[in-house]
Amino acid sequence: MRWAELAGQRVAVLGFGAEGRAACHAFRRHLPQQSLHLFCNGDEAEAAQMLADTRLTVDTLPATLTSLRAFDVVIKSPGVSPYQAPVAPAIDAGVRFISGSAIWFAEHPLAHSIAVTGTKGKSTTAALIAHLLRAGGYRTALAGNIGLPLLDLTEDDTVVAHVIELSSFQTYDFDASPRVALITNLIEEHLDWHGSAARYVADKLRILGDRHRTIAVLNEEDATLTGRDHRGDVHWFGGGAPWHLDGTHVCHGQTPVLALSDLPLSGRHNALNLCGALATIDAAGFDARSLAAHVRRFIPLPHRLQTLGTRAGITCVNDSIATTPQAALAALAHFSGSDVAILLGGHERGLDWTAFARAIAVQPPRAIVTMGANGTRIADTLAAHGLAAFVQRATGLDAAYAIAHRALGSGGVLLLSPGAPSFGEFRDYAERGRRFAELAGFDPGAITAIDGLGIA
Repeated sequence: MRWAELAGQRVAVLGFGAEGRAACHAFRRHLPQQSLHLFCNGDEAEAAQMLADTRLTVDTLPATLTSLRAFDVVIKSPGVSPYQAPVAPAIDAGVRFISGSAIWFAEHPLAHSIAVTGTKGKSTTAALIAHLLRAGGYRTALAGNIGLPLLDLTEDDTVVAHVIELSSFQTYDFDASPRVALITNLIEEHLDWHGSAARYVADKLRILGDRHRTIAVLNEEDATLTGRDHRGDVHWFGGGAPWHLDGTHVCHGQTPVLALSDLPLSGRHNALNLCGALATIDAAGFDARSLAAHVRRFIPLPHRLQTLGTRAGITCVNDSIATTPQAALAALAHFSGSDVAILLGGHERGLDWTAFARAIAVQPPRAIVTMGANGTRIADTLAAHGLAAFVQRATGLDAAYAIAHRALGSGGVLLLSPGAPSFGEFRDYAERGRRFAELAGFDPGAITAIDGLGIA
């Protein structure tokens, strides 16, 4: 749906996070005389009032089926699930819900768009693609879930490629066909939003659009992706695909291209993300081999295996973005052979920690400190697999940090890789990471910037 199609309709915006704010601003730019209704919470109302928009009604009452039915179209923030009340019954009642991302794609059908999603690695991979293209002299936009809503992106006809990260919340209503669509991996996540693992996968796969128009780039090492029937133009990476890892190098075919030791990114999973980025660049019609060496100047994104520094022999690593057990397991694998105390737990989403427990039982870290709403369940699962001696329990991050610090004594790695979202104790993973930095004695303001958002 385009802005012109909203003219004369009764329109509301549901939610006033970054996407909601972007929707309000964009609506007013395109429809300056039309009334708009905003559903937001009390904490957001003051910021909404500061828009000084006389045609905007700010409503802090919780949205209900009755209140939503008063509108023809609702621009929904990604965090609001369409599978739950009040949105699900409102959809059944005929209310049309759209997203800011869907509007942007409808307004830019001819954009050379490179859409990126996946359970893990999507932000890093999107940033890698943008970095490499820019290093080759191509004017590139980087936006979406990575931190800049598409509706806030400046219009610029000189952009050669739009690199767009999309979460599963944004691919849910995705009906566009990007030039290239990359899926880094698919691991069970966000079941509280999607309702089931099958629905989560189905919503993610919508990014592939029309198989006759969109080139798919998929991870050959991901069983969920390889186990499906993919039609159309499909490029693979990892495994035995053209862009893959051989243990010491990123390779293209039989040719080693980059030594893993030269990469500015930690962990094999990030090297695989680079393979995905390079395969995507090739699929988009650029020469990835000629651009690959520019990765050495890439600035890693914050909160992703981010080494903050060392104090009194203890190295603190911020991996707050790790919101699944598999991500926490990958972080531990990176520090194999080191003395590690890991902080686990946060928002309860019902994910199974059995595979994690079995994997670390072979070589347990020095200490495991559980915290948050699912901390007790994680600790119980670990204990059931013979790991009780390594586990200590805490209520929140502050207490967990203190316990882990004592457990390490004079040296080791204190790793925040919680394997769970931050909701409840923190607003998001970034706030959790900043608090971890504070506890470790580092400047939280110095670790949060994402380089390269927007157009360059």
